[in-house]
Amino acid sequence: MGNIVAIVGRPNVGKSTLFNRLTGTRQAIVDEMAGVTRDRLYGKAFWNGVDFSVIDTGGYATNSDDIFEEAIRSQVLIAIEEADIIVFVVDVVTGITDYDEGVADILRRSKKPVMMVVNKVDNNERIAESSYFYALGLDNLYPISAINGAGTGEFLDKLVSLFPKNENEEELDLPKFTIVGRPNAGKSSIINAFIGEERNIVTPIAGTTRDSIFTRYNKFGHDFFLVDTAGLRKKAKVNEDLEFYSVMRAIRAIENSDVCMLMIDATRGFETQDQKIFNLIQKNKKGIVVLVNKWDLVEKDTNTIKKFEIMVREAMAPYTDFPIVFTSAITKQRIHKAIEASLQVYENRNTKITTSKLNDTLLPLIDKFPPPSIKGKFIKIKYVTQLPTQSPTFAFFCNLPQYIKDPYKRFLENKIREHWNFTGVQVNIVLRKK
Repeated sequence: MGNIVAIVGRPNVGKSTLFNRLTGTRQAIVDEMAGVTRDRLYGKAFWNGVDFSVIDTGGYATNSDDIFEEAIRSQVLIAIEEADIIVFVVDVVTGITDYDEGVADILRRSKKPVMMVVNKVDNNERIAESSYFYALGLDNLYPISAINGAGTGEFLDKLVSLFPKNENEEELDLPKFTIVGRPNAGKSSIINAFIGEERNIVTPIAGTTRDSIFTRYNKFGHDFFLVDTAGLRKKAKVNEDLEFYSVMRAIRAIENSDVCMLMIDATRGFETQDQKIFNLIQKNKKGIVVLVNKWDLVEKDTNTIKKFEIMVREAMAPYTDFPIVFTSAITKQRIHKAIEASLQVYENRNTKITTSKLNDTLLPLIDKFPPPSIKGKFIKIKYVTQLPTQSPTFAFFCNLPQYIKDPYKRFLENKIREHWNFTGVQVNIVLRKK
């Protein structure tokens, strides 16, 4: 199950720097001006064999002063609601502010594990000063320097030990499909259309996470879980920062699934938020089926479907090998096709190809079109094998892996797709030294 860590705290305490250190990226725009982080701050991290997601709530701050504090307050509340662990960042240089006290107050009342990170501790004197922050009434205190990494190892060891252990390991091993998309694209109505009124066939079992409920779909010879993410409880008290909220929800849902049906509203076309959700699915290496919903409302001529397909594939390039199904939750048009496409993608994602088949097929093609030589050095790929990972990953062993560039990796991926069915699935190519 996906583990989610949310980083909270006031502006300029170093949330983005910590985020970058945990996820190994430079994707935040870090600037000295308050509230500059504008990126969708979501990344994957890995420590001591544990994978987890990190969300920097600072990326969701609205920037006008009067509602600034209110916005951050609502983010802290949403983070408590949706994340497994909260990392509360404070700054040893400025000391405790009223604002920190306000956040600490909310966190103390929550039942969630909270880790307090005192940032910018880069000398001994500051280590001593960091203990002042115990005054905020929170226990787990970690002095670190996000910029140079001091103290982050010990902090991470503790962090991964706090994740909830999976008691539900003996859960039924059935495919899990999630319907994701912008608010109002029609997610709830399509779930109702799938399930129909025969509610008795549907057995909701409480999900391992409180908020994504798995509904078992068991009819017409199909058997799988639908992960329902339509907001199950209306939130009181949170003056909702809706986009932040729906991103948090989507992340949780995507991580808990095998295949995501990304629902696009046909009347609005492919929008930036659709692109963002698509990127989240990609980042998590899940299977994907695109559902273009509300197709009954679109004025059609003979090539409308073709045009729409081209538009969606161009928006998602270079990854274009996925099924697109035109549906209507209202008229139930093609909803069985949506299920069949998802089951096929699930199969594709679990395809295992023997090493001998891979080598017999791919090595002759590689001999015909070898990687371009670099600085007079010839690159020789010796053999290929599929790794035992959740999504299809192929390791190519060669003498000079560092010289093989993206265009050639794409060539290898395309050859794999030509010979085996990986539609709807991300294919990962890794190069290893032989």
